[in-house]
Amino acid sequence: MRWWIAGCSLLFAIGTAVQNFVVISPDLVARAAFLAGSPLSDGFLTGLRLVGDVYLVGNLLGLLALSGRAWVVWLVLAVNATQAAGVFAIPPAVWRATVDLHGWVGLLPSVVTDGGALVLTVVLVSRLCRTYRARRTLRRRTA
Repeated sequence: MRWWIAGCSLLFAIGTAVQNFVVISPDLVARAAFLAGSPLSDGFLTGLRLVGDVYLVGNLLGLLALSGRAWVVWLVLAVNATQAAGVFAIPPAVWRATVDLHGWVGLLPSVVTDGGALVLTVVLVSRLCRTYRARRTLRRRTA
């Protein structure tokens, strides 16, 4: 499981870096603002990239899963659960602007990172539930 978590974290870190530094651009932000019918905010691109940087660091910390420490699993779960919500948090105008500027290929980094984060979150939660049930059953048998 540790290798799987580390591999997913590496893949998501690469996807997040591509999303943050290649797909997201001043042109994309301007196009998304135009499609949404809202004025362009000066600090929006900086804020968007800052959030991407936080997720990039969080995904890179997931490589520490190879150390076998329990806190890394909880960190990976928190990072991926919130990253999976990105599909719903990103306004539709941003998706449309991405397709307009980069084609459907521009959606791939987000689909890989957000969709993969959802799958990893479900796997980790189910694994944690199985572990909890197994320990609870073991306690009942020994008591």
